[in-house]
Amino acid sequence: MAHDFLVFFFIFRRLTCVLLLFSLAIAQNVVVFQPSSLTATGPSVSALLLGNTLDMSLTVRTVSPSNTTGNIGPPSCVTNVTQWVVTKEQVGKAAVRVQLRLDKNLRLCGENETDCCTDPLCVLETLQVSACENGTPQASLLIQAKIYALLVPAVAGSDNNTAIPNQAFQPLGSCPCDLTSRACDVRCCCDKDCSTEELKLFVSHCLLGPFGGQVSPSPEYQCSVQLTENSPDWFPFLCVNSPPENNPHLGLFYRGGVTKSKPGPSFESPALSAPVPVNVYIEGSPILTVTDEYLTIPQKVLGQCVNRAPVAFLKNFKVECVTLLNTCPTGSPLQTQPPDLKIQVNNGQGGDVNVEVTEEVVTDLSQFITSANVLPAADESLVCENVTLAIDYQIYWKGNGITSINLTHFIGTIILNGSVTLTTRYSAVFLNGEFMGEPNSGNPGYQVGRPVIGGIANTSDNNPGSIQRTPINLWKSGSDGLCVTNMKRPVLYGENATSGCLLPVSGEYLAQCDVLRQAVRSLQEALTTATYVAKSGNPDPLTVADWVKISFVTLNSSTAMGNTRSSCYGIPYHQHIHVWSLITGMVDGVPQRNIHAVQVSYSSTTWTLDCGGGAVSPCVDSLETQLFPITSSVTFTDIPVNAGPPKTRFQINFTEYDCNRNDVCWPELAFPVTRYYTGEPYSQSLAQGLVLVFFFIVASILGTPWRQIRQAWNSL
Repeated sequence: MAHDFLVFFFIFRRLTCVLLLFSLAIAQNVVVFQPSSLTATGPSVSALLLGNTLDMSLTVRTVSPSNTTGNIGPPSCVTNVTQWVVTKEQVGKAAVRVQLRLDKNLRLCGENETDCCTDPLCVLETLQVSACENGTPQASLLIQAKIYALLVPAVAGSDNNTAIPNQAFQPLGSCPCDLTSRACDVRCCCDKDCSTEELKLFVSHCLLGPFGGQVSPSPEYQCSVQLTENSPDWFPFLCVNSPPENNPHLGLFYRGGVTKSKPGPSFESPALSAPVPVNVYIEGSPILTVTDEYLTIPQKVLGQCVNRAPVAFLKNFKVECVTLLNTCPTGSPLQTQPPDLKIQVNNGQGGDVNVEVTEEVVTDLSQFITSANVLPAADESLVCENVTLAIDYQIYWKGNGITSINLTHFIGTIILNGSVTLTTRYSAVFLNGEFMGEPNSGNPGYQVGRPVIGGIANTSDNNPGSIQRTPINLWKSGSDGLCVTNMKRPVLYGENATSGCLLPVSGEYLAQCDVLRQAVRSLQEALTTATYVAKSGNPDPLTVADWVKISFVTLNSSTAMGNTRSSCYGIPYHQHIHVWSLITGMVDGVPQRNIHAVQVSYSSTTWTLDCGGGAVSPCVDSLETQLFPITSSVTFTDIPVNAGPPKTRFQINFTEYDCNRNDVCWPELAFPVTRYYTGEPYSQSLAQGLVLVFFFIVASILGTPWRQIRQAWNSL
C-alpha cells in the first residue's frame, strides 16, 4: 500500500511540474525543453518543447565537456553533421514533440562488413539540441547516448515454412540449443545465427551432448573413431563399419507424434456450427428440419438458459427459465406464433414429419408467476396476450428415425402493473410406442448416484402386462420453502437423503381434520406413484421378472382421534422409503448391485396452531395461515452376501490344517508342482519336483531305515 502511494505521489509530482512549466512558458512567452536532459539507450529518444514554438528551428550537434572546467559550452544554432535525424510534431497550441532517431545499423560487424558496429559499445556521445529563433538559441536539451550493439544475424530469415524431416530417420532437433529465432544463443555453437566474432566469445564453452548439437555422435565401436593409442589388440577384429545413418542416438528427441495446438478458453458465446445433413439419427445427434437447420428449443447450458439450443435425439430434458418482465415480450420464445412451431422435421429415414401443434390457454398463472412488483403510481396496466408459458414436445421414434412429433403450446395473458418474474417451462420426451425413451441407471446393476427406476402396470391395449416407467421422488422445496406439486427430485441409488417443505394451513382448514388428513396423504402419495421398482439398472418393460413390487405400509386408522378446533391428529407428515439391495455378481471386477425389496411407510403427528408469544392472529382469524412441515426420506440398506454354510465346532477349534491361521500349511506341501504355482514355468517346476523326489528315494534307500530292514532280512 505504501509503495502504491509513493508511485502515485511521484507521478503526480512529475505531472504538476510539467503543467507549471507549461503555464510559465505561455505566461512569459519563452520556450523550454521538458525534460532538459535525457539518457538514450536505444535508437530513438523524444522530449517536449513547450512555449511559443511558432518560429522555432531545431539544431543538433555533438558536444564534449571542457578539459579544464569540465563544463559544456553554451547552446549554439550552428548545425554539425551527426548520425542523428531530428523530427518534430505539433501536439498542441504551445507543445511540440521533438524526436531524435539514430541513422545507423546497430548490428555487430562481421568480417569485411561496413555500416555496422565495430565494438559492442556502439554509440557513446553527448548531444545538444538547441531551439533557435532568428539564429539565437532560446532553449537547449542535453542527451547522453550510450547504446550497445544488437546480436542479430547478418542475413534476415525468411518467412517460408520449415520442412520438417521424417523423425524416424533423421533427428528433428539438429541444434536443440537454438532457442531464439534470428538471434545468437550464448554457448550454442551450432546456432547458424551466430557470427564468427560471436562464436569466439564462447567457443571454449560450447554446450555438449545432444542439446549442444551433437545429436548423432559416432559410437565408440566404430572403427573410424577409436584412438590408436587406446586401441586394444583385438579391436580391429571386433569394431564395426556401419553408415552414420545407423546410429543409436538417432531419434533421441523423437516422440512419434505431432500435436495440433488447441484454442484457448474464450468468454464469448459459442456460435452454432453449420448443421451436417444426416441419413439416420443416433443417440445424441441433433434433430434437423427439412431445410437442414437445427430443431431448437430453450435449454440450460452451464446453468444459463439458451433460447436456441438444438434438440438431441433420444435425450429427454425438462428445464425452467426465469425472466423478469417489465414490458410485454415481442420476440421468441416468449412470443411465438403457431406457424413458427408448425415446421417439417427430417425423420432420419429420408422423409419428413410435420410438428402437430396443440395450443392450451392457461388461466391460473400461479405456477408461472412467482413474484410481482406492483407500482402504485402506474397510470395504466399493460395487457400481454398469448405469452408462452410452457412448450412440451412428445417425439415418437422407432429404430433410427422419428415417426411423429406432438407439441403442446401453453399460453396465457399477463397483466403488468410494474414488473413480474415469469418462470417458463420447456420439455422434450422421446416415446417408443407407449414407452418413454429414458436413460438406464446401470448395465446391468445400478450405479451409485443414478435414479431409482420405478414403474406402474400398463393398462393400455397396445402392451398389456408390461411395465411403464415412472419416477420415485422426494420433496424439493421452492425458493420460498413452500410445497409446490411439481417441485420434486428423484431418489438416487445409494444416497440416503431427507428433504421437505412447508404447507400453509389455516384454522378453518385445520378444523376439518378428515379433509386435511386426506389432502396431506394425497400430497405424500403423489411422490411415489410407482407400484413396482426395477431390480437392475436396465430393466425390460416387457419382462415382469425384472421388477419388484413395492410394499406400502398404511397407517392404522382405527386409533381414536381426539380433534379440537385448533389441532388435528394423525397427519401423515413424513414418508419414508426403505430400499434393500445386494451384490449379485461381478462384471470386469465391478460389483453389480440390484434392488431386492422396497418399502414405503408413513409417520403421523399432530398439527396444532401456535398462538404463543403474542402471535394470536391464527387462533382468532380462521383464514390466517400457519406453516407446517411435511418431509420425505430414503434409506438404502445393503444385504450381506451369503458366505456359505456356518462352520462347525471342529472347524472353528481345529486349526492345525487351516492355512489362513497357521505359518505351516501342510495341504500346500506340493504347491510348487501344481498348476496354481506361477512363479516358474510348469515344466521347470515339475522337473525340479521330480529331482527332489529322486533324492528323497535315494536317501531313503541308502539311509539308516533301509539298512536296518536289510539286516533284519539277512538274519532270517
